[in-house]
Amino acid sequence: MSDLINVAIHRSQFPESVLSDLRNSLCTRQINPKFHYDSYKQMEKWLELHQALSPSRNDPGCATCYDSAFAAAVERIGLHPAHLLGLGCGGGHKDTRLLSLLRQKSERVSYTPVDASTPMVLAAHQTASEVVTESHPLVCDLLTAGDLASIFRGHTSAKTTRLITFFGMIPNFQPELILPKLAGLLQPGGFLLMSANLAPGNDYVVGVQQILPLYDNVLTRKWLLMFLFDLGFEETDGSLEWTVEACPSGNDLLRITAWFHFDQSRSVRVAGENMEFGRGEKIRLFFSYRYTPERVHQQLTRHGLVVKEQWITDSGEEGVFLCERG
Repeated sequence: MSDLINVAIHRSQFPESVLSDLRNSLCTRQINPKFHYDSYKQMEKWLELHQALSPSRNDPGCATCYDSAFAAAVERIGLHPAHLLGLGCGGGHKDTRLLSLLRQKSERVSYTPVDASTPMVLAAHQTASEVVTESHPLVCDLLTAGDLASIFRGHTSAKTTRLITFFGMIPNFQPELILPKLAGLLQPGGFLLMSANLAPGNDYVVGVQQILPLYDNVLTRKWLLMFLFDLGFEETDGSLEWTVEACPSGNDLLRITAWFHFDQSRSVRVAGENMEFGRGEKIRLFFSYRYTPERVHQQLTRHGLVVKEQWITDSGEEGVFLCERG
């Protein structure tokens, strides 16, 4: 592995854009999810949390679902050159397992790890470098970068099959905002491999309530609160509370949401501007949508995406979906 890595930084993650997004997050009291992955300290906390609690790391049945999905995707691509576009790449471990399978069959494999977090992109690139040498790391904001389709065309020739991965990401986006982005990036003949957090059982509402304790734990609390502490908030300023709420867009989805409630007033200075938070106010730090397989199909269909195959864990808490453009 070279001592130098060329990483492309999109304008959506230039300092002025990031500061604008941060101000907007604090002013609206709704934190953009990308700010929980911004620093190396946050990445370390998230990876610790992921290692300890993620089903893909701890549930053998979940790992089997991913392996089956990877094998199916590779089989569909066959011998064609493949470009793996890892959106929200995280640490890159799942992408690397998939890349390893692609390398065994495809005549040429390239990889673009994409994330709003520079530390995550670097981690994914380094992990994947064990199996693939052609890599084009990109730091960007998926929601605000409007020219990604043209950027990625430069990495994919007419004879190359594009395979997009979107693992562990859809819970943290409103579906009507992110799914059109995915549909726009998926070329004819290409594939989307995505995962979704599911509510177990036959009763959706009961299933969402059942998995609420999976979020309310020490590791998740430390990871989320690090964002506030790094800005100058104190642990004594308030408390983190978890709720289940309906999607504000009016569809039938529910999401688990973390709110920080202020027990006392606090003033913090961000980019030369004082921001005041009064006692009794609250900030939404995090949310995670829970789906059912049927709800995944419905949401994807609305945006021209069709599920060709799916793999659901025995626990019913996670699913992997292989999709094409309709």
